[in-house]
Order: sequence, then structure tokens, then C-alpha cells
Amino acid sequence: MDKQTKIYVAGHRGLVGSAIWKNLSEKGYTNLIGRTHTELDLLDAVAVRRFFDDERPECVILAAAHVGGILANNQYRADFIYQNLQIQQNVIGESFRHGVQKLVFLGSTCIYPRETEQPIKEEALLTSPLEYTNEPYAIAKIAGLKLCESFNLQYGTNYIAVMPTNLYGPNDNFDLQTSHVLPAMLRKIYLAKCMQEGDWEAVRRDLQTRPVAGAEENKTEMEVMYALARYGIHPDRVELWGTGEPLREFLWSEEMADATVYVMEHVDFKDTYRPDEKEIRNCHINIGTGKEIRIADLAHLIQKTVGYQGEIHFDATKPDGTRRKLTDVSKLHRLGWHHRIEIEEGVNLLYKWYLSHIH
Repeated sequence: MDKQTKIYVAGHRGLVGSAIWKNLSEKGYTNLIGRTHTELDLLDAVAVRRFFDDERPECVILAAAHVGGILANNQYRADFIYQNLQIQQNVIGESFRHGVQKLVFLGSTCIYPRETEQPIKEEALLTSPLEYTNEPYAIAKIAGLKLCESFNLQYGTNYIAVMPTNLYGPNDNFDLQTSHVLPAMLRKIYLAKCMQEGDWEAVRRDLQTRPVAGAEENKTEMEVMYALARYGIHPDRVELWGTGEPLREFLWSEEMADATVYVMEHVDFKDTYRPDEKEIRNCHINIGTGKEIRIADLAHLIQKTVGYQGEIHFDATKPDGTRRKLTDVSKLHRLGWHHRIEIEEGVNLLYKWYLSHIH
């Protein structure tokens, strides 16, 4: 690929998409296309077709998705399967219709069974039942990777599906109801610290940047405390969902971006399976670190990084989700990419970024 290749990054304002855009720009790619949700609704098949008719991208990176944490996944099950299927159908379908040379589809390691051998190899796909709380999202992502695989096998296209582990980094979602575990914990612990220290100016700035219902600017300190308490945020303690015992793997989002661009530049569909395979399947690529941390240990790492002196409580009546989900990244390593940022450095980087993006 040359630096003038016309590349459409779907979801270029999101956690991964914005990092991919930055990575491509820093590597000298000058012909990037992005559209906000207001400019292009990827659920609208007619609008997506019109966009491809007008822009004719040569390469597509599909990082757009309807995403959220365990609460959102479990509560809005129809939204997660319907919207993600629709986005994938529209973007991948129009990419095929318009002869896109290369497509990279971003999925998720939640595609794997709830109970499977660890670390999880790509071959574990569809071998046993999924985790119930995010089953609709997982099924959508499985459909997306199979759509890429099937187009490649039938039509000779070059669509690569990558399955990132849990991601965190700049432009993450810190909404107290819909965010993923790491950014949610970081914000909760930060707000508890501010309240514990009586720094209500910092609390107000945070809530002005990322509003919380019931904690608006005209509310009293007591009303704000009551609103935040609904999310387990108190001056003397932070209450988190689950037992804290599950193990999770985390990858810095800018490294995910680097891996994605590396795949775009250096990996073709033929590189994702052995040539002697009679049945070509599981051609997707796990993207991760191959390392994991207990959720409780992550909470205490964030607590130490933020400097919070209160207590961390876990509510065992709330769901844990999958007990363990560590990826086998040997295929990724064979293809030539390795991570560099470990979780301790990443949490520190994210906290600094978060503080710098409070108005």
C-alpha cells in the first residue's frame, strides 16, 4: 500500500478508531476518510451505499460498533445484536460491491465460549456456549468475521478479521452506566477521591465534562453525593460489581491501532491459515498481550495510581461475567507484531489523559 491509498476508517472518533486514524496519520497516510454518526448513520443502508458511491475508498477499517460494558450488554440485548449486524452488513457489503482492495474488521474476544481452555486459541470459536451477558454482541461479531471469511473463500477478497482483547486508552467511554470495566473504575475512584478530599470544584468540573443524571450544576453537594452513590461512589468507599476474582487481559488502544495498521500493511488472508487445511476456518487473529490481571488487583492498581485513601468493596450479588478470558496471541506473534505497554504503565497514561480532558 502506498501513502496515497484512500482509506475509510469507520468509527474514527471512537476509542480504537481515533487511535487508528492517529497511527495512520503519523505513518504518513494522507488520504483518510472519516464520517461522524451525524454525517453518516451506518445503520442506514441507503446512506452507506451513497457514501461508497461518492467516495470510492480503496481500503476500509471497520472499527465502528455499538459497544458497552456488562450492564449495557445484558440490558440492551436487542440493540447490541441488531445494530452491530446492521453496521457490518452495510459496510462489508458495500465494500464488496465497490471492489475495496483490503478490509480489516474489528471484532472482540467475547466471541469465544464462556468455558474454554486458556489461553484461548482462534480454534476455540463455536466449540461451546457463549457467556450469557454478552451473547447477542458476541453473535454479531461472529457473524462479522464469518462474513469476511466467506467473502474471501467465495470471491477471493482480502478481508481480515481481528479480535482485540479488552481495550482502554485515550477517548475511552467513561459513562458510569455504559462504560467498560477499566475506565468505569478509574472514574469512580477518581470521583470518590475528590469527594473524600472535599474538592467539590474538581467534582463539578468532572460532571460538567461528563454529565450524570441528578448531579447537574444546580444540584447541592448532598444531591450530587446521592446521585453518585447510585453508582457505588462514596467519599469513604467505592463499590464495584462482582467478586473481583475474574481475570482480564487489557491492551492499550493505541497499540491495538498499531496492530491493526500492521495487519493492513503486512497480512493477507492467505497468511491467516495453513495451506494444508482441508476446511479453511478460524482465519481471524487474536490481538492482545497474552497477560492477565485479577479485577480486584486492577482496582487496587487504579486506587494507587489515583491516590485514593478509601476502601474498595465488591458486590458479589452482581454478575462477574466470564471468569477468565486470556487470548493466545501466538498467531499474531508469528505474523510479526508484539505489544509493548504493560498494564501499570497504561493505567498511569490513562489517568494522566483523563485529568487533561476535564474542562
